[in-house]
Amino acid sequence: MDTEAIKFHIEGLLKAIGEDPEREGLRETPARVAAMLEEVLEGVAYSNHDIAKMFGKTFSAESSGDVSSAVVMKDITVFSYCEHHLAMMYDMHVNVAYIPRGRVLGLSKIARICDMAAKRLQLQERLGSDISEIISEAAGTPDVGVVISGCHSCMTARGIRNASAKTVTTTFRGQFRDNADLQKLITEG
Repeated sequence: MDTEAIKFHIEGLLKAIGEDPEREGLRETPARVAAMLEEVLEGVAYSNHDIAKMFGKTFSAESSGDVSSAVVMKDITVFSYCEHHLAMMYDMHVNVAYIPRGRVLGLSKIARICDMAAKRLQLQERLGSDISEIISEAAGTPDVGVVISGCHSCMTARGIRNASAKTVTTTFRGQFRDNADLQKLITEG
């Protein structure tokens, strides 16, 4: 990430909105914004394949490849930034389920995958697809479901300003696509 270019452009943005980048409260803002963007958009530097490799630690597990062996993790919290307005997507909860095929992911790896995939300019729909693709590769299974619920400040803080609106997206692969019982594992309670 080119932090020097970010600092330059943030200074220009401050001037463009009528602020003085040299006033006390703003002097270090371009550097702070560059450091923040480097942190919160870290995932831009990695492909889905890279993330699957980074967090693909698995353990041997007996599994039948059917509904009774599904691994489910709910309420993984992440945040991201909408690529349309660069506005924050927040209060996001990710539910992930997959059916192991002889290997299971370390539980912390599931949360790390969700977090890193969210650290990109995103659309919520793509985030669900990215997470399911990464989980599928890392766990070695085609059977993955991802449900994301979140708020978008491009709707809650501007435009319509509907503060209570939540967006829910679903991504179902493999057995999750047509199996209502599997879908219920991650869409209910």
